Amino acid sequence: MLEVNKDIILKAEHISKQYRLGLVGTGTVSHDLNRWWHRVRGKEDPYLKIGSVNDRSTKADSDYVWALQDINFEVQRGEVLGIIGKNGAGKSTLLKILSRVTCPTTGEIKTKGRIASLLEVGTGFHPELTGRENIYLNGAILGMTKAEIKAKEKEIIEFSGCERYIDTPVKRYSSGMRVRLAFAVAAHLEPDILVVDEVLAVGDAEFQKKAIGKMQDISKGEGRTVLFVSHNMAAVKSLCTRAIVLEHGSTAYEGSVDDAVDFYLKKNSEKEIVSLKNRKDRSGTGDIILSQVEIMNSKNQIVDSVISGEFLRLRLSYDIKSPVNDKLILGVSFKDRNDIVLSLTVSDEMDLDINELLQRKYIYIDFEKLLLRGGHYTLTFLLSSNTTDSQNHIDRIEKAFELEVLQGDFYSIGQLNRVRPSIIMPNTIH
Repeated sequence: MLEVNKDIILKAEHISKQYRLGLVGTGTVSHDLNRWWHRVRGKEDPYLKIGSVNDRSTKADSDYVWALQDINFEVQRGEVLGIIGKNGAGKSTLLKILSRVTCPTTGEIKTKGRIASLLEVGTGFHPELTGRENIYLNGAILGMTKAEIKAKEKEIIEFSGCERYIDTPVKRYSSGMRVRLAFAVAAHLEPDILVVDEVLAVGDAEFQKKAIGKMQDISKGEGRTVLFVSHNMAAVKSLCTRAIVLEHGSTAYEGSVDDAVDFYLKKNSEKEIVSLKNRKDRSGTGDIILSQVEIMNSKNQIVDSVISGEFLRLRLSYDIKSPVNDKLILGVSFKDRNDIVLSLTVSDEMDLDINELLQRKYIYIDFEKLLLRGGHYTLTFLLSSNTTDSQNHIDRIEKAFELEVLQGDFYSIGQLNRVRPSIIMPNTIH
C-alpha cells in the first residue's frame, strides 16, 4: 500500500509483462528446468534477458515477447488518466495488471483503496445469474456489504436502463445491455479507482454520453480516480486530466491531454503525407500539378486525423510545369460518402491572390474551427484560371484523399457531438 504521499492513490514501478509466443505448454520443460535451476542458485530468470519488442506487424524473432516493458507512472486522487495507443500497444495488458487480473513479470503496483474494473463486455458477470443477482455478486467481490449494495441497487438499475430485464439471466442480454449493467455496477459501487477499457465503444451513442458524464461526476464531484482507455480522442480530451501514450509496450509520451493526443495523432501521420503526383484521374491543362497534401494541427505538426471543432490546416504543394499569367483560383470541397458536397471554399470569393503564393511551392488552407461532425469525408481540389468553368481548369482531382474527422466537443460544454457526416452550423436558439 502507498505510504509516501497521501495524494498518490496508484503507483506503477518498473512494470513489465512477458509472454511466450506459440502454443503454451509445448516444448517448455527445458525452459522450466532452466528457470528452476537459476532460481535455486539465486540467479535472475534467464528469459527476462531475451524477448522481442511488442510489434504485432512484424515477424517474431524470439519465442518471447514483451507486452509491456518498464512502465512507470503515478496517479493522484481525483485524477482521470487517459491511456492511449494503437491496437497491440499494451493498453489492455496494463489495465489487467492494474486490476489484478494478471501479474506483472517484473515491477510492482501500489494502490490505496478499492479498484473496480470494466475491461471486457460482462466482466465479472455470471451468465446463469440474473442482472440483479450479478449486482450483488459484483458488489461482494468489491468488498461491499449487502446493505451497502442494496442502498445503491435502485440507482444502478435505473442508470443501466435494463429494468425490464433485471430479473432475467445475463446470458440472454445483448452485448450492449451487458455493458450498460456492468458499467452501472462498476460506477455506482463507489470504488476508489475505476478502470475502464474501450468496452464503452460497444454501447450506443446515448449510453456513451451518459457514461462519460458519470465518469466526470465520479472524478470531479466525488474525487475518485479514473483510468480510461479509448481510441476516441475527443472523449479522452473531454474527460481526462492527463494522458499516457503507449507504443510497442513502452511509454512513448506522458503529459497533458492535448499534448498527448497531438503526439498520438502525429505518430500515425506518415500515411497522411498524401502524394498526388501519380494520380491518373485528374483533369486540366497540367500547367501546374498539385503534388502533395498534408494534414496539420495548430502546432503545424502533421497528423492523420482531426477533431471536430478544432483547428485544421491543409498544406497543398504543387509543381509548376508552365508559367500561368492569368489569375489563379483555388477551390476545396468536402463531400460525404454519398458524394454530396457539404462544404466549398473558393479563393476568389475571399478576394485572395493565389498567384502571389506560387514561388513558395505550397499553399496553406486553414480552418480555425472545423465545422464538420465526426465522420469520413473526401476532399476535391481545383486549380483554375480566371473562372472555375471546366474549360479553365489547370488541375482538378476528385476525391484527392479521405479525411477522418473525430467526434468532438464542438460547443465546449463537456458533451461530445453526434457522429454523422454533416456540417455543424453554429447558431443561437432562444
